[in-house]
Amino acid sequence: MEALQPLRRDPPHAAVLLDIDGTLAPIVRHAADAHVPEATRALLIEIAKRYRIVGCISGRRAGTARQIVAIGTIAYIGNHGGELLLPGATRPQLDPELAAWTPRVRAFAAAVHTPARQRLRIRGEDKDAIAAFHWRGAPDEQAACAAVADIAREASAQGFAVHWGRKVLEVRPPVELHKGLGIAALLRDQPVSAAVYVGDDTTDLDAFRGLRALVRDSALEHALCVAVDSDETPPELASAADLLIDGAAEVRGLLEALL
Repeated sequence: MEALQPLRRDPPHAAVLLDIDGTLAPIVRHAADAHVPEATRALLIEIAKRYRIVGCISGRRAGTARQIVAIGTIAYIGNHGGELLLPGATRPQLDPELAAWTPRVRAFAAAVHTPARQRLRIRGEDKDAIAAFHWRGAPDEQAACAAVADIAREASAQGFAVHWGRKVLEVRPPVELHKGLGIAALLRDQPVSAAVYVGDDTTDLDAFRGLRALVRDSALEHALCVAVDSDETPPELASAADLLIDGAAEVRGLLEALL
């Protein structure tokens, strides 16, 4: 409660920003099965009525993120900061440099997702300018991970950027792309003095850095960085957090405290 006071005392000038997978939605074997529990969703709806900005930040497409959360009155940042879908908008704003790489990323993904790799149950995910390869739940996760590492080497050799997450590899354009950029775009020119970000994975470190950079630049007065603890939480995320909470139940507890 003490950590949340800068937001609670002035909701019209505060932002509540949350990762989705592993934070609002439990991690599942197949990414397409992710969903936000109704109890969590109901809290978010109430928070959106009180706070200036509520936003969900995801490595997925912004439109997919909105489908998972199923609230149209909040903002969504997709593709790790590459897309911004504002409340009520029908199409996301897409970084033009990122969009220009989409055909090359898709062609690469189609070429490397060979039948042999598919037999290992490596699952491809098309995120427009990003291609993801998941192996969570594969019959032989070690063999699948080794095959995905080969994809990473091929991608690097062809000039793409690669990023590892929790049992997922992302092949990205070689342009600056991270959640901190998306957050800065969402908060730009908004009358917000305090913000909280809640996340559980390595990519959320960029969101932490982005919020703290806004404080250093005097664009924000207060930033609270919260890590969600689990067996797979990166140690560096926990070390960088101002507050560590235990799993989805405590995420709901934090949302309740904001109300």
